[in-house]
Amino acid sequence: MKINFLLKNFLLLSSVSLFLACGGRNNVSRATGWGINSKKGGFQYNIDFDNQETAPGLVFIEGGTYTKGQVQDDVLHDWNNSPTQQHVMSFYIDETEVTNLMYIEYLDWLETVFPVNEPRYRQIYEGALPDTLVWRNTLGYMEELTTNYLRHPAYAEYPVVGVNWLQAVQFAEWRTNRVNEFLLEREGYIQKEVRYSEVDGGIVNANNTFNTDAYLKRPETAYGGLMASDSLMGKRGTMKKDTATVNVYAGVEKGLLQPSYRLPTETEWEYAAIALVGDREYNTYRGKKKYPWSGEYTRSEERRSEGDQLANFKFGKGDYGGIAGWSDDGGDITVQVKSYPPNDFGVYDMAGNVAEWVSDVYRPIVDDEANDFNYFRGNIYLKNAIGEDGTATILSPDELVYDTLPNGKVMLKRLPGQLDQVAIDEEETFLRQNFSKSDNRNFRDGDKESTRLFASYNNIDENNPNKRPETTTMYDAPTHPKVTVDEEGNIVRNIDKSTKRTSLITDEVRVYKGGSWKDRAYWLDPAQRRYLPQYIATDYIGFRCAMSRLGQKSKIKKTARHKRGR
Repeated sequence: MKINFLLKNFLLLSSVSLFLACGGRNNVSRATGWGINSKKGGFQYNIDFDNQETAPGLVFIEGGTYTKGQVQDDVLHDWNNSPTQQHVMSFYIDETEVTNLMYIEYLDWLETVFPVNEPRYRQIYEGALPDTLVWRNTLGYMEELTTNYLRHPAYAEYPVVGVNWLQAVQFAEWRTNRVNEFLLEREGYIQKEVRYSEVDGGIVNANNTFNTDAYLKRPETAYGGLMASDSLMGKRGTMKKDTATVNVYAGVEKGLLQPSYRLPTETEWEYAAIALVGDREYNTYRGKKKYPWSGEYTRSEERRSEGDQLANFKFGKGDYGGIAGWSDDGGDITVQVKSYPPNDFGVYDMAGNVAEWVSDVYRPIVDDEANDFNYFRGNIYLKNAIGEDGTATILSPDELVYDTLPNGKVMLKRLPGQLDQVAIDEEETFLRQNFSKSDNRNFRDGDKESTRLFASYNNIDENNPNKRPETTTMYDAPTHPKVTVDEEGNIVRNIDKSTKRTSLITDEVRVYKGGSWKDRAYWLDPAQRRYLPQYIATDYIGFRCAMSRLGQKSKIKKTARHKRGR
């Protein structure tokens, strides 16, 4: 008996020892049987990844199916957003609109890294500045807002305005890099507080900024190439290999770095705003919703707040905030974020306060016959530019390329440290069935084959510099203004002076969603949509960021009797 007992224990201990030696069953490859993450070397991979971390400021939105478009009133009868059934993948969206304080942090970083006292960098900072003159009204006194709204502490938690679509996109790109830089520091891949420390003889500057895409593609180039040495590496940033010390980088396989912050698509924004999840019973919606909150009215039905307005909007002609001392919505212009209850997804101000840019190029009709899954119009596919040495090209501070917008504003196309990108070509499109060109903004709408003037295109000189763009011709829209410089150095502002144009729809106009402090209740319906040229800024349009969800659709395991909130 004693011998059998000892034998059994010996076999058990041997099994445990073998299990631990192999690193556990989860550390053994099902493809080869080799150990994964063995200290002796071999294949290294993060097999302990659970769920994507929720990045700063974001709220998780579980994807699903819903009816996108005007399921309620369509008083204008313009069929601008006719109902279509769409499925949305899970994603994240900002809890609130981007505030003045958040945007000032961006401006402060730009001013520090690209000092305005250096002429070659001045336009970087100036190009990111919101247009504070949007507050001016020729028959109204708003002058104090032009100097105070962006920077005064009284407006710190108010949504930023005066930002055009292009500026919003660049803010999202900057935010991605700063968050991922922080994550690398937190997890020990780079030194603590390196973003504040003196690098290369001075505070982190234009020569050694951090960019996520460049780090993932060529990590040794981060911080101006200083990552190639171990001077900036943290505790997890190096490892012993034989007798040498080698650098360890947090590549995609580590699962640490976050996907890009970006503007939400129109479909995502509308899905997050209407928040039908609150009216769901098992796998069925219990009814339709007109606003982000339940009910058919703009006033609260809750006992504690009964009669209070649920959004900041214009009640009627000359009525932006109600009677003094008994204000209906707590504001006359914008209001501080989180002034009203969130919707059922936990997202604030999806109706009222400010309207918001989304990423889509505007078209009157949603082409659900082409796609009903994560619908988005505006894809421009690019690829990394490859240098003569066969590696991806990184933009240097000496290669700044600026773009003059139609309204004369000058903006930097891409910040130093980013990967240089070019349009895809036949190498990527040959024999593909899912895409055939780089620019897909006018796919199935605005291309030559779908225009009423297709037959006459053969008579138009393709090399004619004055030839109007395809979409502009199809929709009979004015050619976008241009600001040029003549031979004598004079600024020339060119504008389409034709009085016969019938539309403003081109590939350069973007959708904005939601009502604002200047809008009537009609525009609070998340299905409503309007558009403006992407270079235009106003005092009633702001934005919020979104981020794609990687991995599982849901954060919680569903059961047959599952109900949210129980």
